[in-house]
Amino acid sequence: MPQGADLHYRTALDSGQFLIQHCVACDRAVFFPRMLCPHCGSVDLTWIAPTGAGIVYSTTVVRRKADAGGDYNVALIDLQEGVRLMSRVEGMPPADVRIGMKVQARVDQVDGHGLLVFTRQGEQQ
Repeated sequence: MPQGADLHYRTALDSGQFLIQHCVACDRAVFFPRMLCPHCGSVDLTWIAPTGAGIVYSTTVVRRKADAGGDYNVALIDLQEGVRLMSRVEGMPPADVRIGMKVQARVDQVDGHGLLVFTRQGEQQ
């Protein structure tokens, strides 16, 4: 059961908003949600809405049978704000996702919960 900073993050996602933390003390972005800044140890963390712009750092294809939903990709994305997160790139064949590809975040709703995914920049959202 999420609590603390994780609960705040997941509640925002469920309402369709993607947020990350920003440390006031060292002026750096923080992701995954935490109670202390991993860079300087400060507790002075605020929530910001990132641009959502990112670049694929790494990607792989997870193979599944068609009746289980088919193949999908898992990607590490470097956000413009300087944090790296794990998600997936949608709207294209999983094997076509490439390292260095520019992507844009979007929040989808799945079973009443927000899910952070990415699409290739310039694609319809």
